[in-house]
Amino acid sequence: MKKPRLLFVNVAIFLITGLIALFIVPYEAFTHGFDSFEIIACIALIYFSGMSITAGYHRLWSHKAYEANPVIKVILAIGGAMALQNSILHWSSDHRIHHKHVDDNESDPYSAKMGFWYSHIGWMLREYQVHRYSDYSNCRDLQKDKVVMWQHRHYLAIMLSANFGVPILLGWLNNDISGMLLLAGVFRLVVVHHVTFFINSLAHIWGRQPYTDKNSARDNDILAFFTFGEGYHNFHHIFEYDYRNGIRWWQFDPSKWLIRGLSFVGLAKNLRRCPEERIEKARLIMQLQRSKLRIASLANREEMMQKLQDEYELLVHRMTEYYAAQKRMMGVKKQDLKRSYEKLELHHRYKELKLNLALQKEKWLKLNQLVCLPLMVEKN
Repeated sequence: MKKPRLLFVNVAIFLITGLIALFIVPYEAFTHGFDSFEIIACIALIYFSGMSITAGYHRLWSHKAYEANPVIKVILAIGGAMALQNSILHWSSDHRIHHKHVDDNESDPYSAKMGFWYSHIGWMLREYQVHRYSDYSNCRDLQKDKVVMWQHRHYLAIMLSANFGVPILLGWLNNDISGMLLLAGVFRLVVVHHVTFFINSLAHIWGRQPYTDKNSARDNDILAFFTFGEGYHNFHHIFEYDYRNGIRWWQFDPSKWLIRGLSFVGLAKNLRRCPEERIEKARLIMQLQRSKLRIASLANREEMMQKLQDEYELLVHRMTEYYAAQKRMMGVKKQDLKRSYEKLELHHRYKELKLNLALQKEKWLKLNQLVCLPLMVEKN
């Protein structure tokens, strides 16, 4: 079978930037060194461009996990172009196909079943599945987004301006353009490329599966640290529309914190969360499966299996009752809050009307006094 056509532009970009990051950047560091401004700028731009992919391309646009202010959308669109991973429209189209056909070697653009190399970078080096590059039918919603289409039409100009313009400006301010281009430009780009690619490769190979084993996605705390919170990939693949990947407060998910922070200041809204009941039940199913596998080798496996199943069903029943009660309680609290608000509003209205009545009575008395005064004069 003939190999798909080599994508020379992609190969050249990955090869040249990789060689510069591996050899020229260390040489520059050894011979001239990088100052604190260049190091801070590099780290800041790693987070800016990397989280523009995770919080922007991924959670905002691909999965519609929240809504963002237009200014934030423009900033994330520029940062995403700076990460050099194609336009929002193209990236999101690929990603939605990945979720729909995960682990299907024929349809998943970066199927982990094809191996680490293919899912990490190989899928971008040859023209596999050519039809996808002009078919954005799975992103009709994004085609109505003005920011998405602006970035898609002007992607090359935005990408070049961000990748060269920003480091050159920072280098000019720091009086070292070449050093800034090497560290905050090329090295930063290579780091962001590969930590993002780890989500497609390592996050489908290395880690645990607490929520589902229906696909290869894994949760991995170490990967979460390096991928701006995207390492909780097993959770993400079953609850993809949740704006969080790390659902516990202690789990490292700066993309979640950014989105939540934006919501506090009114720059993000409608943050979507999967109901806790669904999350807990998914975890229980996986625990049940693993326990059954362990019991299968025991001498009294039938008795233990029945006991396990009975306890599981009772737990699910209790859980359903609990979350139903919680939902009712929240409804009552909401109604109480509404009634409290209405009561407060009525109280304020009552006081306002009482004051207006008193003022009107006073005006009425004064008017009557004025009317009565001439009559009293005439009588005298």
